[in-house]
Amino acid sequence: MELGKKIRQLRFKAGMTQEQLAEKLGIGPQSVSKWENAVAMPDITTLPLLAEIFGTSIDDLFDLTAEQRLNRIENRMDAEEELPQDVFREYEEYLTGRLKAGQDKKRATELIAYLYWHRMNSYARKAARYAKESILLSPGEKGCQWILNRAENHAVWDWNMSNHTGAVDFYREQVEADPDAALPYMYLLDNLIADHRADEAERWLERYCSLEKANPVMKTVYRAYIALARFDEPSADRIMEELLAEQPGNDAVLFETAQYYAAKCDYDKAIDCYERSFAADPKRPRFTDALLGIRDIYEIMGDYANAAKICDRLLDLLEQEWGFTEETDSSVAAAKKDKARLLAKA
Repeated sequence: MELGKKIRQLRFKAGMTQEQLAEKLGIGPQSVSKWENAVAMPDITTLPLLAEIFGTSIDDLFDLTAEQRLNRIENRMDAEEELPQDVFREYEEYLTGRLKAGQDKKRATELIAYLYWHRMNSYARKAARYAKESILLSPGEKGCQWILNRAENHAVWDWNMSNHTGAVDFYREQVEADPDAALPYMYLLDNLIADHRADEAERWLERYCSLEKANPVMKTVYRAYIALARFDEPSADRIMEELLAEQPGNDAVLFETAQYYAAKCDYDKAIDCYERSFAADPKRPRFTDALLGIRDIYEIMGDYANAAKICDRLLDLLEQEWGFTEETDSSVAAAKKDKARLLAKA
């Protein structure tokens, strides 16, 4: 339905004349008449007030389809670091409504999880900022330290706080319920290896390797990480070196080798493999992971100037290959902010 017809429909439903609607909007009645007859369109700044007067959302004014509304919700979260409270509540109400009605269950579930994560992440940034201020004011006290740990996912000394038992149990139940799905095995292995539960990881790796959809590169990579979980670094090194020697031009092998060396703090080798992985990747657009890894390594090494240069390459990738702008995706603004921060430290 056209916007003008929708305004007329909502005005009739509200029992208002064109003059009454115009008065509420602070405009002349001829403007409302022009909208309803498709001679003119309301100014974009008028839409929030129109929606408020009719007790509806801006999306409802345009009569968007369900798919269009879901796409709009996702795109706005991609583009903005924090949603205004009224927008958050509108999206929450719409998505929970779709779930209660049993409509678009998979997409609505994904988006409401994203919505809550988006809000959690924006609040975590605020929590971290104030927690850091508190810690600086009283460095000898724990105070807000636990808040900062949680907000920025810092390491925690206490094993009972840092182990991944909950995640292991969740993914183990998932693979037992759906034994042919490959991805849950990988998450299960990740969490077992993180806790050095090598014997369990090896048993699950055997089951993973038997799957038709198992990633052939990760079959070998997980063997190396299980060796590391057993503190057998020479065996782990040998596995990764043999894999790279067998497939020196495979971008996935190069990327996983870079990850391996980065985790071992062998930064020169990691940067070399990340660069080779990025260059060998045939897909367009390429993902940012390799460049992010290089940026982080340079920052760890204190080479802030080179880290800032990687931000320029990230921006070029986001803009040229992905078509992102600062208005359409928050990752562009984040890359610019990182570059400014790194240059200030250089």
